Amino acid sequence: MTAEQFLDMCRKLPGAVLDKPFPGDFDSVVCRHADSRKWFALLMLRDGKYIVNLKCEPQEAELLRKLFKGVTPGYHMNKRHWNTVLLGSDLPDEELRRMTLNSFRLTG
Repeated sequence: MTAEQFLDMCRKLPGAVLDKPFPGDFDSVVCRHADSRKWFALLMLRDGKYIVNLKCEPQEAELLRKLFKGVTPGYHMNKRHWNTVLLGSDLPDEELRRMTLNSFRLTG
């Protein structure tokens, strides 16, 4: 999944809004709940590759990190509750969609 495809998916979630809250950072996009403003995803460009931070239950977070090389502890986030996904890695698109919906639910 590309960064644009990921953002399109997030944009379609009910009550989701996307913004760029970091001055001077034209690559990072925060995906939030419109009502509470809580983040459910953060897309960033790191070392020339797009990564996404997603909230996750701690036990599932650990399991996903063991199953997929492209899933690591949350970059600049709570490592217990957030995972970072490297877009275009070994994580299937369907699993990324499931993880995103789960993060949306957990933060709603």
